[in-house]
Amino acid sequence: MSTAPLHQARPDQKTVLYEYPLNERIRTFMRLEYLFRQAGHHLNGRSVWDSRATLDCILEIIDIFGNTNLKSEVIKELERHASNLKRLQQNPNVDAGQLEALMDVINTRIDGMHQISGQIAGELKTSEFLISIRQRSAIPGGTCDFDLPALHFWLQQPVRNRTRDLGGWLDNFDAIGQAIQLVLSLTRDSTPLKPALAEGGVYQQTLDPNLPCQLVRIELPSTQPCFAELSGGRHRFTARFMEFSTAEDRARQTDQDIGFELACCVI
Repeated sequence: MSTAPLHQARPDQKTVLYEYPLNERIRTFMRLEYLFRQAGHHLNGRSVWDSRATLDCILEIIDIFGNTNLKSEVIKELERHASNLKRLQQNPNVDAGQLEALMDVINTRIDGMHQISGQIAGELKTSEFLISIRQRSAIPGGTCDFDLPALHFWLQQPVRNRTRDLGGWLDNFDAIGQAIQLVLSLTRDSTPLKPALAEGGVYQQTLDPNLPCQLVRIELPSTQPCFAELSGGRHRFTARFMEFSTAEDRARQTDQDIGFELACCVI
């Protein structure tokens, strides 16, 4: 085993960030964040394939909203953050103006969530057009032109019309999307990255269940020939650093010591 850890990233060096949620709520929020970003990227495209990609994201977002009461989950999480921040108001070392501004943003997001009446995107869940696409999407190649002539017709409309429709559908998730992004930003910013070492390519840490960790974050330089494979739960997590290769059947754990940056986000 090497006695010197592989890496320390220079301040100007490009890095890769690996994140692993340790509870179902944050896991769902991060999946939605990923889909919202992907949809937003393709929404600006002009091709039929961009419209298809945006539509696929919207359908996946609808599926997630059909499996849980996300409105209640988001409100609970925002209120928890507000309660934690309120306790800091008596701390003389805290910037009172910055704290008050952050509290205002959280309260604005909570008010926005309370103003949503009924189910989020309820109309999209009952749209015959979207339902037909959702049903065919489960079949490989099921959204082909000959399978869904209505979709084929819509895709041939001017790009401004497609973008208008897609943007209108995404608007249904605007309030909750902003609230989820705020929750994730607060979680990520709660704990700074600090140096850590994985001896022999493995790092394990026991967690305090009374201070539940929401999210584990690991940062590596992009030149590092390994990636971080994370697993864990409420009591502990493990990071294994795997040597990447497209030629092998599966990645192999390195036997080198790996230096990395770590944050266990507890808030």
